[in-house]
This record gives sequence, structure tokens and C-alpha cells, in this order.
Amino acid sequence: MKILLIAPHPFYQERGTPIAVDLLLTALARRGDHVDVVTFHEGADRVYPGVTLHRIPRLPGMRGIRPGFSFKKLVCDVFVLAKALRLAALGSYHVVHAVEESVFMAMLIRLCLRTPYVFDMDSSLPRQMTEKFRILMPLAPLLKWFEGCAIRHALAVVPVCDALAGIARPYAPRKLCLLRDVSLLARATPAVGGGDLPPALSALPHPCFLYVGNLERYQGVDLLLNSFELLLKSGVRATLVIAGGKESDIRRYREKAAKAGLGENARFLGPWPVSRMAELFALADVLVSPRIRGDNTPMKIYSYLQSGKPILATALPTHTQVLSSDVAMLVPPMPEIFAAGMRWLIEHPEQGRELARCAGILAEEQYSWPVFERTVRELYEWIEHAPA
Repeated sequence: MKILLIAPHPFYQERGTPIAVDLLLTALARRGDHVDVVTFHEGADRVYPGVTLHRIPRLPGMRGIRPGFSFKKLVCDVFVLAKALRLAALGSYHVVHAVEESVFMAMLIRLCLRTPYVFDMDSSLPRQMTEKFRILMPLAPLLKWFEGCAIRHALAVVPVCDALAGIARPYAPRKLCLLRDVSLLARATPAVGGGDLPPALSALPHPCFLYVGNLERYQGVDLLLNSFELLLKSGVRATLVIAGGKESDIRRYREKAAKAGLGENARFLGPWPVSRMAELFALADVLVSPRIRGDNTPMKIYSYLQSGKPILATALPTHTQVLSSDVAMLVPPMPEIFAAGMRWLIEHPEQGRELARCAGILAEEQYSWPVFERTVRELYEWIEHAPA
């Protein structure tokens, strides 16, 4: 098939949605499809058989584009739309695969050229916008109406998690295909000796709690630091390692950790490559995900499941649609209770190992690359034969 894929974000970067698009492109390339990708100017180039990247021009002041809705993203989206329209007019595509807000661009292409589109629903735009900008709350009904139109008119809707599928289902989409993220440990290298580890990982006291991900506020890093402070004050000697985040966010949280007196017990690594994730997991005793907002499950959770280490996460739908008490310790997003969960996992290593064992089985059965690739193949086989 000839596919126009619109990815309105920096690509490639090692974070959520760009990683999901990378997985999707790998699956489509292995299927033998021809894919043109329209994306932002930022990001590392990737090479796939039959896939061509089309970037918007580098725009002055449009650097360091962060996850989520922003003015910079909105400006870049205008240029993505222009490029996507031009390619669609010339390309005779079978389908447009639209990621996140680019679904509205795909709706315009469908209106002008009658090219059907797939809505790759990595998040709910109305919720994302109203959570970040409370001033937009009165517009929530209108934003939901637009989202509903995008779902109803799609050839297929592809949510990444059960919560987003629940948002889409009432609009009776023609086809709903749940395409969950997967563990990335298959792409990681085996753990190696400590010679090339950064200084922040030297002489690491155990037990060690590890957080991996960006440092946006919705991820709950404030909750994590507050909880860790309480844990240390209770007399426990432990280390917290935080991998990921932009320099400005790392600086802010380092200052917070210093004010809390965490000292060498809290260590910030900065960005950590996916290819070395297994090496990082090998150093940890417990993996934490303190996220406090959002519908979609953090992508790191799928790798956490396969890590062989116990997981501590907040008991919110963002986690509970994948995690259960059989595979992780789930606690309310309150510092005192999160700290108690950290302590419990330290004091009950046998129960932690059993949680990790069950988590690994779940990852293999439901959140592995073969499952992802099979789902993509089944979706596009359906699209190939779907009536106009």
C-alpha cells in the first residue's frame, strides 16, 4: 500500500510517541508498504525500506519542542499541514495514517481528495489541552465535538490503551483496533561491565529506586522526590536514580532535591539511550512510575514489566489499565503512602521477586514486538480489503 503518515512531533527522539511511530514504521516496512512521513524539522533521521521522511523547514525560534500542546507545536503544525496537503495532492495514497492532532489535517485531506484516514489516537487532545491550560476548560465540549467528528469519520481508530479506546467507543468508529505499546528491552543491549558508566552511577548504595522518563510535571517527579525524602527520614538508606529529562527540568529538580537534603542519595543521569536500558535496569532494585495525570499508559511501563524488577506505580487509570496487584505494587498518589510502598518493597524482597516474575509473563504474552507487529499486519490487511 501507499501510505501518507503524518507525525506532528520531532522525529526521531527517544520518547513516547516518536518511539511508537518508529515501531509502526518498522512494522509497515516489514510488510512491504511504501510510506511517506511528514514530520517536524527536529529529530534524528531513521532509515527503513520503502519509507521516506519529509521534514518541514527549520523555523527560527522553533527549537526544543516539548511533549504536549504548545505554541511552538502549533506553529510547526501549520507547516506540516501545508506539506501533507501538497504530498496528498500529488501522491495518490491509499490511506493517510494520522498521529494525534494531525487527524484534523487528515480530515481536510479526506474532504478535498476523498482519501480515507486512520486516526492513531496516542492521546485525547481535549483532555491534554484542558489539563495543561485550565483557561480552555469552557471550550471542552467544543473540543470533544471535534474529537468525536475525527473518530466517526475515520476508516479506523487506533488507540494505544484501554482508556483511549473507551473515549472512542461511544462514537461508534467503523473499526477500533487497540495497538498497545510494547517493551523496548528487545532493542537494548545486555548489561555490560561498569567501566563506561557515568559518575552518577558509581558507588551506588542499595537498595536503588529507578525512574525512567521525561520530567514533565504530569509524570509525578515532585511526588517521587517528596516520597523519597520521607523514606530517608524514616531511617532507610537508599538511592534514587532519575534517568531522562531536559537540562532545564533536571536543573529544577536538582535544586528541589538539594533543598530537601537528599544529597548524594538522589542522582540525575539526564537522557539515557534505549539501547542501554537493560544495563540501567540491572543496577536497580525497584522501578518506579509516580505519574499523576494522563489517560495513556507511560511507554516505560511495558519495559518495566519485562525488566525482572518489581514495579511501584500510582494506582491511577494511566497505570491500572495495564498493571494489576498481581504484577506491581499500586498505591495512591500521596507522598506518605508512596514512601510506604517503597519501604514495603525493600522489606519484602521475596514478594517483589514474585511480582517481577508475573510481570515478565504478562509482558511476553501481551506487550511484545511479535504481538505489536501482528496487530499492525491485521489492521492493514483489513484496510486493504475494506469497502470504500
